Amino acid sequence: MAVIGVMFPLAGACSMAERKISAWIQGRPGPNRAIPFWFSWVPVLGPILQKLGAFHLLADGLKFLFKEDVVPGHVNKKYFIAAPILAMIPALSTVTFVPFGAYIDLGGNLTPLILANVDVGLLAVFAVSSLGVYSVVLAGWASNSKYSFLGGIRASAQLISYELSMTLAVVPVLLWINAPGTAGTMSLSKAVEFQSQPGFWGGAWFAFTMPISALIFLICLFAETNRQPFDMAESEADLVGGFHTEYGAFKWSLFFVAEYCHMIVGSAVFILLFFGGWNPLPWLPLSSVAALLHITELPLLVGLLSIGIFLGKILAMLFLFMWVRWTVPRFRYDQVMKLGWQKLLPLAILNLLVTIIAIAVIQH
Repeated sequence: MAVIGVMFPLAGACSMAERKISAWIQGRPGPNRAIPFWFSWVPVLGPILQKLGAFHLLADGLKFLFKEDVVPGHVNKKYFIAAPILAMIPALSTVTFVPFGAYIDLGGNLTPLILANVDVGLLAVFAVSSLGVYSVVLAGWASNSKYSFLGGIRASAQLISYELSMTLAVVPVLLWINAPGTAGTMSLSKAVEFQSQPGFWGGAWFAFTMPISALIFLICLFAETNRQPFDMAESEADLVGGFHTEYGAFKWSLFFVAEYCHMIVGSAVFILLFFGGWNPLPWLPLSSVAALLHITELPLLVGLLSIGIFLGKILAMLFLFMWVRWTVPRFRYDQVMKLGWQKLLPLAILNLLVTIIAIAVIQH
């Protein structure tokens, strides 16, 4: 319930932010009209919230909740209804493996804030999040529509194409943090710990020491979340609406809540692996900031500070997602496949080989 209580409002806020950011990029006014009649008399605060479009979020939520939820007669009803529910399961489950902050315990150690602190955290995120494509394929197949079916098939092919490159992009990071003689781990908090060490190389974020891995992971993240220019599963120009063509009302909204949840979790993983997690700056770890502010012995304040820093980085990543969507034109399907198999995959393999050689030379 805690995950639902956090992720649903965040997904709704992302939907609102996307509309405002797209309006800002295109030089037009965004949502700025809706306001409840009982709030319109409030001075100063009422007009400000109306101008920001805050009440449109409330209006959208109520609209999707109470709108007539039509199920077309030609669909396979059981699987048609199950698809949006299936979309939410991996979207909400992956959050449990992602640390979202840290605090300093009584022993002076930095302890991550996480729901399920397991050594295979990164593997669990990849394994569970990849199940999300089944909901898209199931929705396309159950709709009994050629446009929906093509959208589902495109999504499955795209996932396979880019998941290989994404996994290979992460392996150099795992090789670096799993030094010989240490306990093997795939914990995301360990990746942040290795970017918080003293010294030039210890405090450098992996985005600076492994820029090719970071770039490949970022491109694959756009493809894995079906975001433009990789939104082949929807592509209204040639598929009407793709896998969700036959959906409406609350079931339709669940697909997009799941998409925003995947964006949030994917951004968090990218930040943890390559941008220092809850460390505010390169070579400036959270523990140093806590010492400067004299709050080392106040774990609650340290935890809130780390969550604030981490959330700020996630918001920057979400802005990048939306900025790219309203700036870069959509790829053709053949271009998506060519980029995945002929460009990114060979580059990821070459990057892995170079990293292996570099680590061997450094260790020697």
